[in-house]
Amino acid sequence: MEMFIIGLTIFVLAIFVGFEIITKIPPTLHTPLMSGSNAISGITVVGAVLSAGSQHTMVTTTLGVLAVIFATINCVGGFMVTNRMLAMFKKKS
Repeated sequence: MEMFIIGLTIFVLAIFVGFEIITKIPPTLHTPLMSGSNAISGITVVGAVLSAGSQHTMVTTTLGVLAVIFATINCVGGFMVTNRMLAMFKKKS
């Protein structure tokens, strides 16, 4: 139970720190940071596939499959947003 409380505390603190960092970034840096976060999401997909394929228990397989689904949605959505943001900077003909 103690490890759960410690893990939950770290998770909540990471949410607050991430929110504060993201809200302080100027809009001109959002596109390069989105590209970087898309690369991290790609790494997350690889880790999720490894977790889903390990088949230690039914719980780890289920959580791994959910992680694959959510990480893929995050990765594809991030690339779509980045593509749309980059299209805003192109000259109109």
